[in-house]
Amino acid sequence: MANKFLRFLPLFLAALAVLAQTSRPVPAPGVTVPEADRKQLEAGLARLAGKIAGLQGSPLVADVKIFHDAVRFALVYNEFLKSEEIVKARELLREGEERAGSLARGEAPWARRTGLVVRGYLSKIDGSAQPYGLVVPESWSPAAARSWRLDAWFHGRSETLTEVNFLWERERSKGQFTPADTIVVHLYGRFCNANKMAGEVDLFEAIDDLKQKYRIDENRIAVRGFSMGGAAAWHFAAHHAGLWAAAAPGAGFAETAEFLRVFQNEQVQPSWWEQKLWRLYDATDYAANLFNVPVVAYSGEIDKQKQAADIMASYMAKEGLSLTHIIGPGAPHRYHPDSIFEINRRMDAIMAHGRMAYPRKVRFTTYTLRYNRMKWVVVDGLEKHWEQARVEAEVTGTHGVAVKTANVSALRLDFAPGAALVEPGEVKVAVDGQTVTVAGPESDGSWQPSLVKRGGRWSAGEPEEGELRKRHGLQGPVDDAFWDRFIMVAPTGKPEHEAVGAWAEAERKRAVREWRRQFRGEAIQKADSEITDADIAASNLVLWGDPRSNAVLKRIADKLPVQWTNDAVLAGGERFPAATHAVILIYPNPLNPKKYVVLNSGFTYREYDYLNNARQAPKLPDYAVVDVTIPPDDRQPGKVVLGGFFGERWEPLVNHGR
Repeated sequence: MANKFLRFLPLFLAALAVLAQTSRPVPAPGVTVPEADRKQLEAGLARLAGKIAGLQGSPLVADVKIFHDAVRFALVYNEFLKSEEIVKARELLREGEERAGSLARGEAPWARRTGLVVRGYLSKIDGSAQPYGLVVPESWSPAAARSWRLDAWFHGRSETLTEVNFLWERERSKGQFTPADTIVVHLYGRFCNANKMAGEVDLFEAIDDLKQKYRIDENRIAVRGFSMGGAAAWHFAAHHAGLWAAAAPGAGFAETAEFLRVFQNEQVQPSWWEQKLWRLYDATDYAANLFNVPVVAYSGEIDKQKQAADIMASYMAKEGLSLTHIIGPGAPHRYHPDSIFEINRRMDAIMAHGRMAYPRKVRFTTYTLRYNRMKWVVVDGLEKHWEQARVEAEVTGTHGVAVKTANVSALRLDFAPGAALVEPGEVKVAVDGQTVTVAGPESDGSWQPSLVKRGGRWSAGEPEEGELRKRHGLQGPVDDAFWDRFIMVAPTGKPEHEAVGAWAEAERKRAVREWRRQFRGEAIQKADSEITDADIAASNLVLWGDPRSNAVLKRIADKLPVQWTNDAVLAGGERFPAATHAVILIYPNPLNPKKYVVLNSGFTYREYDYLNNARQAPKLPDYAVVDVTIPPDDRQPGKVVLGGFFGERWEPLVNHGR
């Protein structure tokens, strides 16, 4: 009997560990702030807020606002995790006031500074001021005519990395890698999400902001990171390979299922749609894209997270690619000194050459139009989302291009002015055994021919402009709405059914709260009666409630692929009791099909998933029906009794998209 118990002891302990995790909030509750300190911080915040109000319109206001918001978040939301952070907050407020005073005088000395500098931008998603840290080389000066190499560094997992701690650290630590004549940007990534979703957008918004403030060489940008940051580097390398000169992931994770089994002995049991949605962020599924970017991976020899590079190497090998993998001898979860030297040697050599923006050959794989571009190949339509799509394209001569596709219904070849690799005149595009003749480059050397597939045949042209179809940035799933500006729209009317109304209100409050906690911004909120035409034009609308309680939802209810009656909800070809079932949905807004409407959901991973970044992927597809008699928990919004994907023209599918 004892032997049997010992045999199952590891599984029992693993189960206990998983259960124990479910009760731990991220970030943890803060310490009590003494009343005198609270009053002092409140007074400092009020002074700084007043000075910021006088700076509105300044392009550098975010460089000041990051200090104010860091302290405000910690004070208002109980996020001083240690008492010494109160001291840090006072210093950050002092620095914020100093910057505000400089800006009021028309000065910005930090913008001309080398060494460690913290800066910020205002995010398109929620208007928040997001910080980033810089290491500016001593060789840099505002007057220099040259452009600069940029290394983007993603930080490791830290549940204590509030804005206060991030700014404090970034003003005091250069990090392990500071290449010569290189600007290093340390991304906040909106806290602790492995740079996914809004954390992914953070990189691109920060780079766009940097390009306005420093001369960045477009062809010498690298993505790098370690641990959770290594996971981010893997995903940016695989999904956006065409943008970088090189990638250097260290440790981390590259996919979900195998990593969780190796790292914490977790046997994952996803729904069928959740398993499909792993294909959004599992870098293994995009391994073929690493054909387009040099990769220098690192692992400690005895580090469990070596699994990430090992599994990527195996998937790359299936694509005929070989991974450069530096292994620190005897090293646990850290860089070995000899390996640092070797990584630097290789990365510096690669970065000296820079990115080839327009190579003659491109290989591209994707599962979603969220990721639809590689170098000069742009996929504008898929035959079926969440199944593998491929494009191999090669310029074969001065008037010829060969293209091979799978699961693609529309594509473009996109060459910027001066970049076309073919000559003027007719060009023959050999695509999937057909030949399509298209016009050659414009006189400025730009070339953007489009091809569309109808009835199994390719021809020159584009999908119909007014056609309702899935396209880049308008392809779902529910979480996709939170990669861009969104408004949480609260109902002002009485719900049709009390239980569903109470569930929707609780989930709305949770979505607002968790957006701030996990993505470090305050969601824009409005009542349904306050939504304007400008809001409809510029924002994804997250509508809470039902057609009776929410006035905006009432306007569009008859144009959505779900129906409500007094006693039933009809969705996905099935009927559910309306008194106990709520609808979650993403769909092009009938009032503005260039933006989304979402019903009754924020981002879809929940508290249990905060505890391991590999789990932080969408948990719901394009639509779902929830039985609200089963209370929400740390994994689900209730009992999900139906889930599915819409088709490529946003049509309902009888089999729910399996």
